Amino acid sequence: MFKKIIESDQYVFELINQQWNNPLMDVLMPFFRNQFTWVPVYFFLLLLAYFNFRKSMIPWIGFFLLTFALTDLISTQIIKEMVQRPRPCWNELTSDHVRMLIPCSPAYSFVSSHAANHAGMAIFIFGTLYHFFGKKLGIVFLWAMLVCLAQVYVGAHFPGDVLGGALLGWLTGYCTMKLFNKYYPLQNVTKEDQP
Repeated sequence: MFKKIIESDQYVFELINQQWNNPLMDVLMPFFRNQFTWVPVYFFLLLLAYFNFRKSMIPWIGFFLLTFALTDLISTQIIKEMVQRPRPCWNELTSDHVRMLIPCSPAYSFVSSHAANHAGMAIFIFGTLYHFFGKKLGIVFLWAMLVCLAQVYVGAHFPGDVLGGALLGWLTGYCTMKLFNKYYPLQNVTKEDQP
């Protein structure tokens, strides 16, 4: 059973990494999975929190950063060290034919920290801001899925690593979102709060 799961994981990896490629995606996918690409998004979220929820800004930012820190810590320091799965570029079954569009990291592969971080942040953002911004906020899930797909496309992770990371992120983001909504429910800035 476990062997079948690993074989399926490798098959889907090779499909995405080697057969679904094209020159445009070869340029875009490394860009999408780079954490510095999304700095403007993080800055926008800070401005959004400041202008809409001034009284709740500090707790919201704190929980947002907590979500990121937890997903990153659990994925890199606990799960990766426990599982110790080699990345595709180091795996004996895939290393000779993987398409690496980024440098091959020496870190372990399961789970994907990128996937965990972005899934966690997406769940937290959606769960805390949906009441104010509605369904259009669903774009944060597209953002997270794009980062997850890019991880496989560039050769950094197997699909199972990404799915595991996304699940970890979902669980972490859900917990931080529930705690935040319970103790620091957001309220729009009122006229009295304006400078």
